[in-house]
Amino acid sequence: MNYLENLLEKSIFASRWLLAPVYIVLSISLFFITVKVIQELIYFAPIVLSTELKDMMLFVLHIVDLALIGNLVLMIIFAGYENFVSKISVADESEDKPSWMGKTDFGDLKLKLVASIVAISGINLLETFMDISEVSDREIQWMIIIHVVFIFSGLLLALMDYFSPKPSESG
Repeated sequence: MNYLENLLEKSIFASRWLLAPVYIVLSISLFFITVKVIQELIYFAPIVLSTELKDMMLFVLHIVDLALIGNLVLMIIFAGYENFVSKISVADESEDKPSWMGKTDFGDLKLKLVASIVAISGINLLETFMDISEVSDREIQWMIIIHVVFIFSGLLLALMDYFSPKPSESG
């Protein structure tokens, strides 16, 4: 019976590797985000001298939005892989290793994720306000409602994290 239990536990523990392809696909999505940024630059570069300031600001906001999404994906890849699959030991000796890498637990990841989503939503809302004549009042209303829901959700998550017992306290 002990043998079966041991085999079951080893199988369950090994199942974490089923997440590895998810992180590989997320890594590939970073490449796609980079392609989109380059595509935006190629489109915008020839018209930069003749464009209005508003359009320039929309271009920059769109690039910032893509950068935030890329940062969010990278953070999920690093923290998720390290928390649920395996440590990324090749980064240990790298001077380029992000300071938060290896120190972000699931609770921190949730808060960073929600903060990033709120920032991305805010930038999308700002982009909409910059080109308000192209969007219906109903769409703007829904965008604001969704943004407020993201903010409220973030605050609730932060409060739950603040009041939940920390690992050193619950021993």
